[in-house]
Amino acid sequence: MKPESSPAPSGTGGRRVMPALVLAMLAYTIVQTAVVPVLPLLAQEFHRPSSTVTWLMTANLLSAAVFTPLLGRIGDLRGRRPVLLVSLGGLVAGSLLAVTTHSFALLIVARVLQGLAGGVLPLAIAVVRDELPADRVTGGMALISATLGVGSGLGLVAAGVLTEHWSYQSIFWFGLAIGLLAMALVLLLVPAKPAGDVTGGADPLGVLTLAGWLVALLVAVSQGNSWGWTSTRTLALFALAAVLLLAWVLVENRAQHPLVDMRMMAKPAVAFTNLSGALIGFGMYGTFMVVSNFVQTPERITHYGFGATILHAGILVLPAAAGSLAGAPVGSWLITRYGPRPPLVAGGLLAAAGLYYLAFEHGHESDVYLACAIFGTGLGLAFSAMPAYINSAVEPDQSGIANGMNAVLRTVGGAIGTSVLGAVLTGDTIPGLPAPLELPTLDAYRHAWLIGATVCLLAAAVPFAIRRGAPDATPAAATRQGDPTPDPDQARAGTPGSGS
Repeated sequence: MKPESSPAPSGTGGRRVMPALVLAMLAYTIVQTAVVPVLPLLAQEFHRPSSTVTWLMTANLLSAAVFTPLLGRIGDLRGRRPVLLVSLGGLVAGSLLAVTTHSFALLIVARVLQGLAGGVLPLAIAVVRDELPADRVTGGMALISATLGVGSGLGLVAAGVLTEHWSYQSIFWFGLAIGLLAMALVLLLVPAKPAGDVTGGADPLGVLTLAGWLVALLVAVSQGNSWGWTSTRTLALFALAAVLLLAWVLVENRAQHPLVDMRMMAKPAVAFTNLSGALIGFGMYGTFMVVSNFVQTPERITHYGFGATILHAGILVLPAAAGSLAGAPVGSWLITRYGPRPPLVAGGLLAAAGLYYLAFEHGHESDVYLACAIFGTGLGLAFSAMPAYINSAVEPDQSGIANGMNAVLRTVGGAIGTSVLGAVLTGDTIPGLPAPLELPTLDAYRHAWLIGATVCLLAAAVPFAIRRGAPDATPAAATRQGDPTPDPDQARAGTPGSGS
């Protein structure tokens, strides 16, 4: 039974939710990313090897991957605002634990709690679809999605500013503050509305099998460099992930109320957008890691890099955040005029161009600024198109879970990207350096950037697998009026489609 559609909002009532949603997204992405450049500092603080300290990032990725689709689906079933508050509440609770503990084990628990904020992305996109006037839905979704790139860049800068003047715990104090502010804005600005799908559900076995294959895959990918890619543990986890993935598909196909509708996931507009999202995630997370390492490398030893501090490194990649923010409105305009394919293709091409440039021109800080600006603009364009593609192919009551799975696959792609590019760097190091110093060769960085660029090119090619018709200026309008969900590239011509 499908919920009855409500009329499209009008005036400023819908638009007032945007500050709350944007800040909620920024809180999540800043808290997730800010830990990355201070991992070496945390290794010294807790007297742990670097392979152990990386669990602070792995634990957060695992938690976000598991809770993002689950909270997205619960939001579809129980209402968006209460689940948004639960999601942000996890970030606040985790930040509070992080600033009050000196235990490494409890700090990992804190990072798991912060991962609940991964649910913000699908919930925020669903709120935009529910609340904004029809002519502003595309722009709202583009801004929310592009905030992922903006927040990631700001997180690196925030880490530098805070650790340069205070301790590592200041990062978590900052996360606590913006998390509380985001919760307050959600309470004030996001309306409480009854659930759209009151008759549905989420099967527990589907939740368990989804969590199982995601955890097995992400642990194997994240720890492959430390354990060895052909080690028994790594191969066993990959095999377990494959078995549980198959089990999850079988369970969801047979469940009366599946967590994830496999028919929805199989629609080309959803499936290929998810593939493109995973590829862009590979490029984004991998690139931020590689560029941060490169600019912090001491030039007097390696004859490359800039010996940048954590703060300086964050400033060098800040144009990526600015580019992502600038790309969102451009992507929205392109979607309105031509449909979501052009910004998704252009986004992949620009991201690839930025990385190709960096592979060959990296001798001056201006090269990094320029490459990051081009790369970030590509991210903004690509991220703006993904929710437009997905929401045009799914019913409103599936918006949360559909965008949640897209966010999960971006996370999976990002974990794979950091691991693969990390392996490239550690696999080709400068000989003759005093132990325990190990630094990649310049060729290793070039190869990492070329791999990232090639993956982004693949992301640009994927949208051509989705059928094309006439573009739709306001794909949400037909849905709100109760019409069948339009194909993303057919609706302006008046031909409804399913995206399949």
